[in-house]
Order: sequence, then structure tokens, then C-alpha cells
Amino acid sequence: MAVRTRRRRRAASPQERAEELTRAARSTCAPLARAGSGEKDAALLAAADLLGRRRRRIRDANAKDLRAGRKADLSSALLDRLEITPARLAKMAEGLAQIAALPDPVGEVMRGWRRPSGLRIRKVRTPIGVIFMIYESRPNVTIDAGGLALKSGNAVILRGGKEALHSNLALGACLAEAVRKSGLPQAAVQVVDTPDRALVEALLQRNESIDVVIPRGGKGLIRTVLAQSSIPVIMHLDGVCHVYVDASADLDMARRIVVNAKVQRPGVCNAMETLLVHRDVAAAFLPKCLRALRRAGVELRGCPATRKAARGVAVKPTEEADWWTEYLDLVLSVKVVDSLDQAIAHINTYGSRHTDAIVTADVSAAERFRNEVDSSSVMVNASTRFSDGFEYGLGAEMGISTNKLHARGPMGLEELTTYKFLVDGDGHVRE
Repeated sequence: MAVRTRRRRRAASPQERAEELTRAARSTCAPLARAGSGEKDAALLAAADLLGRRRRRIRDANAKDLRAGRKADLSSALLDRLEITPARLAKMAEGLAQIAALPDPVGEVMRGWRRPSGLRIRKVRTPIGVIFMIYESRPNVTIDAGGLALKSGNAVILRGGKEALHSNLALGACLAEAVRKSGLPQAAVQVVDTPDRALVEALLQRNESIDVVIPRGGKGLIRTVLAQSSIPVIMHLDGVCHVYVDASADLDMARRIVVNAKVQRPGVCNAMETLLVHRDVAAAFLPKCLRALRRAGVELRGCPATRKAARGVAVKPTEEADWWTEYLDLVLSVKVVDSLDQAIAHINTYGSRHTDAIVTADVSAAERFRNEVDSSSVMVNASTRFSDGFEYGLGAEMGISTNKLHARGPMGLEELTTYKFLVDGDGHVRE
């Protein structure tokens, strides 16, 4: 009797897998466009509930990633980004609830008018369509991006870094189950289950199926995406954020803001990387502030005037490259400037148009700083760490765009929509 052997199924190629993912995502666009706010909000709240009920499963998955990260000698800043603490998991759930509570942007009439011909015209918000999100290290992005895409009626393909693969899959499973149980198409939120870079390259060429790519990570990732993508890219290149302490600043307030902006979470894009101090207050401000930073473990690099004012605090000399550097770690560059003009010029030269802050009691200096600093978020008497979708009340964020087109700054629901014109007539014909 002949023995029948089972033929092993051929693994799908990256191109075939990319087609499967994008075809599934595109098929959800029409159902998502007609979905009501109630259906979308129910899915978001169900996902928030699942995060709590599956917290042990999520933490176990995250522990696998952390063990692998330590074995791979990831930096302390990257490990911090990767870790899902109970507080961070609770914040993810809170973010989903906030998104559910926000007004649904889809269908909002941005403007409406009637022409002399009698035509009625409305400019109405609509979903972008299919979003491909590529990100590194931070698994909370899976929840933030998935929730925002769902509420704004977009399908999203999520590809996190290999260092967070188990965490992302565990979080993505909560989103997928919540979407399915709420009667929406499960493929509306898809998490790529392989770290294969060839699949990313294949997806970046699917311009007939994907409407926009949003990369969130280091410069290497962003530049690779820009080089390989045939799809429009909304980018966040880096976060070289500044705090400028003006001559009129309350120095105790300035010290609290500076320490918070650098130390609270040094491994994130809105942490301060360069401190600028007006020469008139450098001698009074820098010694105490630098000592506080050193006690927090910050390595200091300063210009000659900074080192002179440090009064025994260890400060290494700066090099030109330091002013351009996003450290994402407990390292800070410090410069003494002669004027507000010099501070603004330094920020506009070396900054990344992300977030910059002034500490001042001078209303006119604050107004000039707001108007002349070319960044997506400009702070007055507040830490750069507030530059964040959650803190802005946007219900988390897709990322912080340093583009000027189509979106800028923290990307919430409105930034994930485009618009179309709806025109109503009564048998109108053009003569």
C-alpha cells in the first residue's frame, strides 16, 4: 500500500505577505468609513478592558523582550522605553478611554457655503485610508496608534521593532479581539508578526494600497524609510529639544523645569538635549542647577562660559557635534548666550523643529520666542516633556511630526483625517 506524504506548504514571500496584509487592510476601509462612533468607541473601551484582564499575559510577553534586550546589551534608555510597567499599562488603557471620549472627526463639516448658482458645498473630514506605522522599542505605540487609527476610521498595519515583538503581539491581540467582538472588521488593526526587514521593504512599495507611512524611531529608521518608500511619509526625524533660561527668569522655576525636562524620562523625544542660559543670570543660575543635574546622574558638556560658571561641577568641553545631537540619555549640552536673539538663532540652527521652551517673566520675550522659534511645539514656562498627545488632551498620539505638511506636532485624531468636498445641486448644469 502506497504511503501518501504530506506536501509542506511553501512559505509566503515578503511580496506575497505584503499583498495579503494590504489587501486585508484595504477591504476594511468602506466598513470603517460607515461605522458609527458608538461601534468604534465600544471597540476602544473593550480593548481598554482587555488590557486590564490580560495584564499578566502582557507582562509575561514583555518580560521575554526585556530579557532578550538585556542579552543584546540594549542601553538603559532603550530598556526603559521597552518596559511595560503596571502604571504604563494603565496609562495605555486610559489613553484608549480618552480616545473613545473624544468627538469623532469623521464626517465633521469643516466649512459649508452656498454658491450664487445655488450649489451647496461642504468640506468634510474623512479617513486617510490605510496607514503603515513603523516604530521602535516602545510597545505603547501599538495601543496608541491602533486606537487613534480606529477612532479616525483608518485601517492600520503596525510594525514594531524586533526588540518588542512579543509585547506588540500581546497588545495587538487585545485590539484585534475587541474590534472583532464589536462587529468591526478585525483586519482594521494588524500587527506584523515577523521582524523580517524584507517584508517592510515590500510594504513600502505598496503605494496602490497604503496611503501614508508614519515612521517613529531613530534617525536610521527614518532615513531608511525615506529612501525606500514610494508612499508619502509623515516623519519625526529627531528631537533635539532646548530650554532657554532668559535674563528675567524666576531661577527656582527655571531649575525645576530644566531638571524635569532632562531627567524625568531622558530616553524620549521630548526630553531636553540642550540648555541655553542668558549670560546675565549664568553665574547665579548654573552652579545650583548643574549640581542638581549631576546628582540625577546627568553627564554635562558645556561651552567655555558654562565651564567657568560651574564652580567645581564636572563639565566636559563641548564639540560642534554636541549641539546637533539627540542623546536620548542622561547627557546634556549647555551653552551661555548673550541675548534672546542668540538663543533663537541657536535653536533655529541646531534644533529639529520638535519642542523648545523659554523660561521668562518678560512678556515681550515670551511673545518673540513663540513667534520666531520654528518648532512644532513652543513652550513658555513649562517643561518640554509636556509635548505629548496624551498631555495635550488628544487621547495619546500617533507620533510627533516635524513635517510642516500634512500634520505638525503631536498627531491626534484630526491629523489622521483628510477631507473631501460634498457638492449638492438640484439638476445643476454648467453653462
